[in-house]
Parts: sequence; structure tokens; C-alpha cells
Amino acid sequence: MRKIASCLVLSIATMVTANHAIARDQISIVGSSTVYPFATVVAERFGKTTDFSVPKIESTGSGGGLKLFCAGVGENTPDITNASRKIKSSEIDLCKKNGVTDIVEVKIGYDGIAFANSTSANQMDVSIQQIYLALAKVLPDENGKLIPNPYTTWNEIDSSLPNQKIEVLGPPPTSGTRDAFVELVMEAGCEKSPVMVEMSKTDKSQFKAACHGIREDGAFIEAGENDNLIVQKLAANPAAFGIFGFSFLDQNRDKVQGSKIGGVEPTFSAIGDGSYPVSRSLFFYVKKAHVGVIPGIEEFVESFTDAKAIGGDGYLSERGLIPLAAREWKTVRADATKMMPNL
Repeated sequence: MRKIASCLVLSIATMVTANHAIARDQISIVGSSTVYPFATVVAERFGKTTDFSVPKIESTGSGGGLKLFCAGVGENTPDITNASRKIKSSEIDLCKKNGVTDIVEVKIGYDGIAFANSTSANQMDVSIQQIYLALAKVLPDENGKLIPNPYTTWNEIDSSLPNQKIEVLGPPPTSGTRDAFVELVMEAGCEKSPVMVEMSKTDKSQFKAACHGIREDGAFIEAGENDNLIVQKLAANPAAFGIFGFSFLDQNRDKVQGSKIGGVEPTFSAIGDGSYPVSRSLFFYVKKAHVGVIPGIEEFVESFTDAKAIGGDGYLSERGLIPLAAREWKTVRADATKMMPNL
């Protein structure tokens, strides 16, 4: 009996040791290319100031990150995903379907979406409706029939705009920036058309498809999840425009400039006070089931939500993050440190 008991103890000890050996000792983060530079700065500081490893961060886009995050629970799935938009109900359903039921949403601040071009070109002053007319896949004709977008140059849309080929570099469908741009610019511009407004009352699915569709004839070019690549291409091509987060504009003002939208430039203060019309919230999502299994998750969340990071005078504001109002930050901070699921 003693020998059997000893063998059982040894077997259990071996299993425990094996499990610990398998467990990751590094936080895995995926998601938004817009949140990526902020998360990277926090991760590097976290690695230097704690006994935990520097988290591994991959820029997969908001949609791609949430798909990976919601794939299930376990060491082969991410612990945290960054997002430049709020998680969709369909994504929450996917998470639940795969056993990811306890999710902690953390709002870190705000960002604007810049419509930018090279500093060697003239600054554009354009309306949301004009951007929609330039990039929509289909537009209503004089009889209200939807036809392929006929515009090839900006001055065909409005004579006050330059006689310049419409060429815009932007993010792919997996990007949160793309999702936010479609909602804040394309749909908003679409709603300026009486024909499309009427369609929204009679056929919502057709309205959504028409308003959210971006042209595929070469006027809009998907440039992947790498916003730095868009900046480089704009610097090389003064005739083109690009769509990306304010933080990338802020960090590359020697190469690119933000267009005025409705007469308002994309600046730190204009996004913060809401006068710049194309702005959105930034988030990250934590898989509660991994807390206590993968070391350092709680501590990383505390570091990311600390006032020194995302507060009004936090170091991330120097990188272009528009901070939350003090009262909102206190609520976010309290909820995040408690790690209470809120979805």
C-alpha cells in the first residue's frame, strides 16, 4: 500500500510539474493596429518595472484579434485583444459559443481617424459627404437607381476640390479603423442623400450594403493592417490620401498632414472636445478565465489603466492617445482592477 501511495503521489507531482512546464509565462495580446503602439509602450515598461515577461503583442486588426480571442479558452488562445471599436454582438456570441463567457472590457481613451496626405501637397478641406461620394461603391443616379461610382477626380464631386485623381489608401475589412470609418464617414455621408434616407425606411439591408460598400475599382486601395506603410506610401505619392488613426498622424507630422473635415483639423484638442467629427473610443478585452493561469495579466491591466499611462498627463498622451475625462477614468480604473466581467 505504501508503494502504491508513493507511486500515486509521484504521478500527481509529475502531472502538476508537466502542467506548469506547459503553461505560458508570457501574456499573449492580439488586435488593433491603432492600439498596438500604445500597448507596446505599456508592455515594454511593464517588462522593465516588474518581474513578469514583456507581453507578446501582434497587430492583427480589431476584427482579426477578436476572432482569435473568441476562438476558445486555453494557452493556445490570446489572453487580451486590443480593439479600435467596441466588440460586436456577433463577436460576443462567437465567444460564448466557444466557451469564452467572462470578458472584461477596458476603455483606454479616444482616437480620431485622419484623412491625410503628404506634407508636400496642399491641405484638403473636405466634408464627410464628399469623402462618401468619392469612396462609395455605388451611388444613386438622377432617377434614384444605384449605379457604380462614376467619379474619377475630386473636382467632379465639387468644383472647389482639386482636379486630382481619387486615390485613397486605407485599412482592410478586418480593421477597427475601417469599421469606424464606415460608420462615422460612409454611413453619415450616405444619410445626406434623400434617396438613401428613403431606402433606409423601406429596405434597411440594402441601405446598409450600399452605404457601407467601398469601391473596388482602384480608387480605394487596401493597404493592410500596417498604418506605417500607408504613411510611407503617402510620403512617396503626394497625390494620394490615406486613412489611419490620429496617433500615426501625430507621430509622422514631418511626412503627412491631416485634412480638415468640415473645416476642423484633426488635433489633440479637437478630438478631445468632440469638435472633430471622425473620432472613436479605444478598448482592450481581457479573458477572465486566463487570469491566475497566465502570470501577470492582472498586473498588466493595472499598469495599462494607471493614471501614469492613460491619465490626463499620462505618457500615452504623448504618443497621441486622447485621454478619458477624469471621472470616466476613475470608473474605468476601478472596474478594470476588480477584473469584473462586464459584457
